[in-house]
Amino acid sequence: MSSVRNAALFLALGVFWGGSFPAIEVALRELSPILIGAYRFDVGALVMLGYVFWRSEDPLPRARADVWAVLVAGLLFVVVNIVFLAYGQVYTTGGIAAIVYSLNPILTTFFAVWLLGEGSLDLRGYVGVVLGVVGVALVAQPSPSDLAGDTTIGVALVFVAAVAVSFGSVATRWLEPESEALPRTAWGMALGAVVLHVLSVLAGEPQPGPSTLSPAVIGSLLFLGVFASALGYAIYFGLLDLLGPFEINLVSYVVPVVATVAGALLLSEPVTPLTLVGFVVVVVGFALVKRDAIRKRLRGRTW
Repeated sequence: MSSVRNAALFLALGVFWGGSFPAIEVALRELSPILIGAYRFDVGALVMLGYVFWRSEDPLPRARADVWAVLVAGLLFVVVNIVFLAYGQVYTTGGIAAIVYSLNPILTTFFAVWLLGEGSLDLRGYVGVVLGVVGVALVAQPSPSDLAGDTTIGVALVFVAAVAVSFGSVATRWLEPESEALPRTAWGMALGAVVLHVLSVLAGEPQPGPSTLSPAVIGSLLFLGVFASALGYAIYFGLLDLLGPFEINLVSYVVPVVATVAGALLLSEPVTPLTLVGFVVVVVGFALVKRDAIRKRLRGRTW
């Protein structure tokens, strides 16, 4: 039963995170990019902090490493990630953004090797990293005469968001925080929401209140805050303890499928054959980078 439960939670996480991309597209109809993130993490922080104070015996970060981990979560996972991701989706579709975002496992492995000395990359591993970048290039489809085209700009912005998350995950491991992951993430969300509100005002974005928004946009913000953020992170860290980093990272390849299908069905976003080829190339790159882990999992237990 536990394996069925884990599989159900894994698929739910893929749906929640994959659904966040079309949800952002809907919210962009009436809200500016930074304010979307601010409202999203207002909701997410409120839900997650409520849960943490209800269930955790020590909900406050106390050690220096814990405080630094909260700063990393708030500034990299929330602020940099959300700002570049939301602005990236101004220029491209949610499906394409999700495929670029699926570089996270490859980038995380790269940063772990170079910054933490965890594992190593041989020639085939570096080929895998390069294939990941090539796959994203196929998705962006840049041409020498249109390097400043909307899709290219969008892909570049989303790539920065993926780098921020990947580097942040490695930096968090390097800090070796003492507290549990959920309280740190909850406080990081709260910090990120405050910073995003400040940045939104400084950027001169319009500040419409929730009462002025359409039901569709309100629904998208609730989905982003409750399901994609609060429940999504809770499921992610719970499965991380049960399955380990390799298996949980595979969700990065469920997310683009959900985002692409949802975008096509709900928002009539186009899906080109070259976009699908680019996604396959990214997956092949991941398989080369993590081939030893894949081989061990195929020979050992499955979840």
